[in-house]
Order: sequence, then C-alpha cells, then structure tokens
Amino acid sequence: MIKLVKIRKKFDNRWVTKDVSLTIPKGKMTVIVGRSGEGKSVLLKQIIGLIKPTSGSIIIENIDITKLRKKERTKALSKIGYVFQFAALLDSLTVFENVGLPLIEKGYSRKEILPIVTEKLELVNLHQDTLYKYPSELSGGMLKRVGLARTLVHNPEIILYDEPTTGLDPVTTRIVHELMNTMQKKLNLTSVVVSHTVEAFKYADYVALLQDGEIKYFGDAHTIWESKNPDIHNFIRGISS
Repeated sequence: MIKLVKIRKKFDNRWVTKDVSLTIPKGKMTVIVGRSGEGKSVLLKQIIGLIKPTSGSIIIENIDITKLRKKERTKALSKIGYVFQFAALLDSLTVFENVGLPLIEKGYSRKEILPIVTEKLELVNLHQDTLYKYPSELSGGMLKRVGLARTLVHNPEIILYDEPTTGLDPVTTRIVHELMNTMQKKLNLTSVVVSHTVEAFKYADYVALLQDGEIKYFGDAHTIWESKNPDIHNFIRGISS
C-alpha cells in the first residue's frame, strides 16, 4: 500500500529524515515510534503531501507521488485521511459543520450532509446530541473522535494518525486506541500511527522505530518485547542509547 524509499528531508542545515525506507503493509495498523524530535510527524506529513521530501520516493499503490504534478498528486492522495495531533477543529463551527466541512466545500447541501455526518459520528461512538455542540463544549477524547469522524467523511483507504492520544488521560487513551483498532478492522483500513508511547503496541500489527533519521527496526508488534534489536530494546525500556 505505502512504500517509502530513501526519504530524505532537510530544513536549513539540518537533516530530519536522512534515509528512511519502509514498506507499510496493506490493511494493517503500523505504529511508528521514536523519541521526541526524531521527525515522526515530519515523515507523516511527507506521506500526505503537506511537506515535500528533499529526495526519495513515496509510492502509494505503485504510484510515486513525488513525481506527480499537483492535480495528479491531489487525486492520488484523496484516498488518504489525516488525523491531526490536536484534532484541528474550527472553534467557530459546530460538530456538524466541522465533520461535514469537506462536503460543504464540495457544494453538498446541509440536508444531504446530515445523514453522512450522523453515520460517521456513530462509527466513532458519538450520537446526534453532539451534532450542534461546539469544540469548547467537548472533552479531549470527544475532540479526537470528532477529528476522526471528519477524516472518515472521505471514505479513505488509508488513515494517518499524528500522536492521536497526546494530552489524554490513560483511560481516554485506551478508549481512543480501541476505537482506532476497531475502525481499522471494521473498514479494512491501512492505518499508520505516529506515537512516542509503547501503549499503542497493544493495538498494532507492526511497529517501526525511527531513530537518527532512519528506520532502525521494523517488526511484528506481538513479539516486540522479545526482540534482540538493541535500538528497539532500549526504546521500549526507556534506556538511553
């Protein structure tokens, strides 16, 4: 589904990703972990096209999107949904308007949008009583779910999550992870989750470690604790390397 080949990104004189190569399996959840400042979010933004890599290839379903013109790239990326770290909801809009915004921009009427928005909210365990609330009236966990519902409006095949549980308490973190896992299986999505915690391993199929601008480890999430790889061993046990 997604193949990264020697992705390099430089900001001024600093290389953030130096030589990232990774194949992300289709229909599975892959969690990319790493210490703060390793460039995990930058890597995710390169996949979705928000940041252009300095060099390298990003291949989605056998198409290298780095070689496409803007219109072609936009079409190729339309199958990808992106869930921002802090949900990125517009405070002046209701939940209905935030979730339905992509459809409103396409010219759909509110009458046409209502059943679609309601369906997506129900998928993330939110009901009609939240439709006309504003972001300021929602809890942190609800904000994350509204952000996910907005992403699902596109019916994406791939969802990228940028630190989806940042700022949440342990109970809400578990709820959000379980929801992501349920969505991935129910809709047969390919999910890529950027995280700095090992909690996400419980719900992942695969784990990749980004360190020093490269992928230092990629393997089965269910056997990661037995891994002999020194980099992932140190990371999951909180040991400085």
